[in-house]
Amino acid sequence: MLKKKIVKRRARRSTTKKKLYFNEETQQGIVDFQDTEVRSEKDAIYKEKILPAFEKLVENLILIYGFAKKGESFPVLKNDCVTFLYETLHKFDNSKGTKAFSYFNVVGKNWLILNSRRRKKRVDKHLSIQDHDRMSADDKMAIASAQICPAPEDIMIQAEFRDEVKQVLFRIKGMVDSKNDVACVEAVITVFNNLDQLDFLNKRAIFVYVRDISGLNSKQLSASMSTIRKMYRELKANVPNLF
Repeated sequence: MLKKKIVKRRARRSTTKKKLYFNEETQQGIVDFQDTEVRSEKDAIYKEKILPAFEKLVENLILIYGFAKKGESFPVLKNDCVTFLYETLHKFDNSKGTKAFSYFNVVGKNWLILNSRRRKKRVDKHLSIQDHDRMSADDKMAIASAQICPAPEDIMIQAEFRDEVKQVLFRIKGMVDSKNDVACVEAVITVFNNLDQLDFLNKRAIFVYVRDISGLNSKQLSASMSTIRKMYRELKANVPNLF
């Protein structure tokens, strides 16, 4: 009997290359976007040649590394990251020979990592009032205190005391000569005027508030604070019925 010769056919490989979503056209689009000063042209280039690549790049980063698994809204996360990439378009330097895909892939991934860390910090800082097991004794005391409404007379006394302190601060402001001391006093007055809008108050937080408002560095602020405290003590000792 004649044996039939079995001929194996090899599957032909497609000669058509799959078009990459972030390609040379995208890179050239970024260069063109940087080169033009016409707003309408920039918008057209971004929308047609860059935005689709950015969106696909961010989608892949989020899905591959699982950035949206912990309660983060995928559409919001994607939109925020794409917006950040748009804001960094001017930083890409094509003359260095770097591929635009490599550059924006790193930028996008780093932004997603930092965003994830910021979100974790926010979650860790906020404690549900129902989560008693995670509460410390101070947390429970703070909640109990917040549920007690101050008496009307206590509210009036606090308001009067605050006004008296501000009057003293205005008096000290007229006594100091240094620009730093004036800036410090004005910053303290601003804090007193906005006490109800501040998130939290402790010694460190007040120092940071005053420093940011005054524009002084820590060393300058400490020196001015010392001067103001000295004047405050002198006024309190020498002026009868100051408080």
